[in-house]
Amino acid sequence: MKRKVSFHNLGCKVNAYETDVMITLFEDAGFEIVPFEEPADVVVINTCTVTNIADRKSRQMLHRAKKLNPQAIVVAAGCYVSADAERALKDDGIDICIGNKDKPHIVEKILCFAQGDKAGDSDDGSRDDTDGGFCGDFRLKRLTERTRAYIKIQDGCNQFCSYCIIPFARGRTVSRSKEDILAEIKGLAEKGVKEFVITGIHVSSYGYDIKYPGDKPAADRFAPEILIDLLQSIDKLKGVERIRLSSLEPRIITGEFVQGLKSIRSLCPHFHLSLQSGCDSVLKRMNRHYDTRTFTECVRILRECFDDPAITTDVIVGFPGESEEEFKESLDFVRETGFYQMHIFKYSRRKGTAAAAMPGQLTEAQKAERSDRMEEAERAMTAAYIKRRAGSDAEVLFEEEEEIGGKRYLCGYSREYVRVAVSGGASSGDIKTVRLDGEPEGGILLGVAL
Repeated sequence: MKRKVSFHNLGCKVNAYETDVMITLFEDAGFEIVPFEEPADVVVINTCTVTNIADRKSRQMLHRAKKLNPQAIVVAAGCYVSADAERALKDDGIDICIGNKDKPHIVEKILCFAQGDKAGDSDDGSRDDTDGGFCGDFRLKRLTERTRAYIKIQDGCNQFCSYCIIPFARGRTVSRSKEDILAEIKGLAEKGVKEFVITGIHVSSYGYDIKYPGDKPAADRFAPEILIDLLQSIDKLKGVERIRLSSLEPRIITGEFVQGLKSIRSLCPHFHLSLQSGCDSVLKRMNRHYDTRTFTECVRILRECFDDPAITTDVIVGFPGESEEEFKESLDFVRETGFYQMHIFKYSRRKGTAAAAMPGQLTEAQKAERSDRMEEAERAMTAAYIKRRAGSDAEVLFEEEEEIGGKRYLCGYSREYVRVAVSGGASSGDIKTVRLDGEPEGGILLGVAL
C-alpha cells in the first residue's frame, strides 16, 4: 500500500505555492495525497507567523493533526518554525520541524525520520540567504486545479517594517532566476493553466540582488526594469492568458514602470498596493518609507493608464500609539482613495519587532472597534466598484459551479478580480466574454456569456 500524506496550508500566497510544490515532491516519491481529515502516515502543516493569531492557528492545527492521526508523523513546516524554532522544537504535538530553507528537502527528512535517523531530523529555523529555497527540483510541475497557479519569483524582504516578523522568518531578498520561472510557467501552461499569479514575500524587490550583487541590502532600492522584463517574457509564452500581480510596493509605481505594465498583453488590471495606514505619522512609526501623498500619486498614475483598474490594499488598525484622530485620518484617506477591496488587520504585537516595545499599545476592544469601522468603509467601496462594472462586458475565467439563491451557476473571475456567475454558456476552464447585466448577489455579479 502507498504511504499517505495530508497537508494543511496557512498564510500567504507564497505558502500556498510552496504547499503545492511540496505535494508534488511527495507524489513523485510515491506517496498518496489524502484530505487532511483522513488517516495518513504523514501530516504536513505549512505554518504562518505573520500575527499572534496566525501563530495560535498554526499550533491549533498541529495539535489537531496529532489528535486526528496519533500514529502519524506530524510536520511543522514554514514560518512558525523559522521565526521561533526553540518553541516549535519543544512542542509535544510536533514530531519534526522543517524551516523554510529545508522545504525542498522535506521528503528526504521525513524518510530519514521514519527510519529512526534522528540526526538533523529538525530544522533549527536558520536561513541560508543564498538561494531562498530556489534549488534542486523545488518547482511546481502540476496542479489539480487547472485554471490558476501561484508562481513564487522571490523570497525574503529588506524593508523591516517595525511591526513585521517576516524578514526574520524569511531572511533578505533573494530573486529566482528568470530561466527557472519561465520553465515552470511553460510547463504549467502546457498542462492547461491559464492564469499565473506572480507572488513573493516582496515582489517589488525582484531583481534587486541581480542588479546590485554583493551590495548591502537596502529598503529604498528596486530594479523595476528587471521585473518588467520578466513579466514581458512570461507574456510571450504560449498558453499564458493572464498574469496577475499579487502585491506591489507603492514606491515602485512610476509613470515609466506603469507604461511597462501597460505593454503586457495578458496583465490583469488589478493592483494590490499595501497601504497599512492612511496617516503619515503612523506610517513613519511603521517604518514604511513613503507617505500618503506618494501613495495617492501612485494610484493616480495607475488610474490614468488603465481604465478603472481594481486597486486593493492592506490596512492595519490599532497600531501602537494610534490616536482616535490618527485613525480617523486613515479612515478618511481610504474612503477618498476608493479601494475595491481591503484586507484589514488588527495590529498584532510580535516579539522581536520594534513596534512590540513601543508605548501606547491599544486594547483588543479598541482594535476590534476600529476594525469594524474600517470594514464598514470597505463594504461601501466594494459595492460601489462592483456597481460600476454592471452593464459592461468582462472577460471571465470560469472555475467552478456554485449555488446562489437556490440556483446553480458557473462562477469565475474577471480580469479585475470581480466574481461573476452565469447560468450557462460556459464550462470550467473557459475564458468567455460576459455581459454583466445582473444585480450583485452577495458580492457576485450575475451575467450572460456572449
